[in-house]
Amino acid sequence: MESNALVDYVKSLDCIHCGLCLRTCPTYQLTGVESSSPRGRIYLMRAVAEGALDARDAQYREELDFCLVCRHCESVCPAGVRFGEMMETARAGAESVAPRGGLERFARWIGFSVVLPSRFWLSLSIGALRFAQRTGLLKLVANFAGARKAGLSSLAEAPPASERRLLPERTPARGAERGEVGVLEGCVMPELYGRVNRATVAVLADLGFASRTARGHVCCGALHAHNGELEGARELARGTIERFEALGDAPIVVNSAGCGAHMKAYGHLLEHDAAWKERAQRFSKRVVDFSEFVAANAPADWAPDASGSGMGKLAYDDPCHLCHGQQIRAQPRSLLERVRGAQRVEMNNAESCCGSAGIYSVLRPADSQAVFDAKARDFAACGADTLVTANPGCQMQWDAGLRRAGSKARVVHLAEVLAARVSQKS
Repeated sequence: MESNALVDYVKSLDCIHCGLCLRTCPTYQLTGVESSSPRGRIYLMRAVAEGALDARDAQYREELDFCLVCRHCESVCPAGVRFGEMMETARAGAESVAPRGGLERFARWIGFSVVLPSRFWLSLSIGALRFAQRTGLLKLVANFAGARKAGLSSLAEAPPASERRLLPERTPARGAERGEVGVLEGCVMPELYGRVNRATVAVLADLGFASRTARGHVCCGALHAHNGELEGARELARGTIERFEALGDAPIVVNSAGCGAHMKAYGHLLEHDAAWKERAQRFSKRVVDFSEFVAANAPADWAPDASGSGMGKLAYDDPCHLCHGQQIRAQPRSLLERVRGAQRVEMNNAESCCGSAGIYSVLRPADSQAVFDAKARDFAACGADTLVTANPGCQMQWDAGLRRAGSKARVVHLAEVLAARVSQKS
């Protein structure tokens, strides 16, 4: 394979080597090593494209794996470098020429090709996780997991089967209907955070919008794309487009920042597929983040009432793929300002990565925890009682991290806070 096919050489030329990305990059902050920065990784990609570095080089693969792809560098880059897209291409290129060991390849195949695209296997896996957690089996297995013991031990607590249920195909509006929207249920969300999906459609119903789910749809392919499985991501993108096209042309509300950012980029993902390019572009224009939609459609006097909820002071932590990937920052904060019975406080460095990064926290738990430690200090300093996020991976990371630190603070999704209004009405 030609070296230029392994990386996006043209995009690498946009980097002007200014170094502004260094102060925002979590891995550079951990190591101080140039190759662990966005600028350094771009140098490595360019070296591969120019034939000066072999894409099978172990250190090159390590630097690609070490990156969280938080895209904070994109927000500060004066040249508009699209680093996230470059990383997806580079990781896919590395996978194509330097396959991992047999056991790791098998684990990736199980995860990406079997479990994530299948509701049956997802449900079975989370059910098995709950059994292992409740019986202590997970702790026993973790003892043999080596460096990944911490990642297994910090997995989110799997809810009982009664909580792991899909949304109805249609949730009607409360009162007069203002419109209808599609809602992404997601792959992991119904299994671990079904309550967040239920809160999401409850808030939409309270605003007068009926919600429809794409029955049979499971995964949008975000985790595949972020981990170099681009062909799998494209296949899942086509399936996602087909399922939601069947619902008409209504907006598609997404309560997972990583999924939303990925789905808004389907036009890029399928840009070389003549049969799907235009459909992907049309689809992406329909995708809207939950906070984006609610902020745009909530009446001026709409105010959730969290009195008696015990949420106290709320600190919002920006998911990377919401603030850096979708440039959505003000909407979640403006909505939290409306909440009665709670007080929003600002946390320092709220736009820095929490260390979750999809499956990064499981694959590289030591690095993930090192990144999170700084976030935990910032949260403690702001004096909040509740951490609010808008992404399941971040929610899991905060849950595990605060539990590990002995904190009694609650971790909730934005939709759960806003659904307090609905609870008061019920």
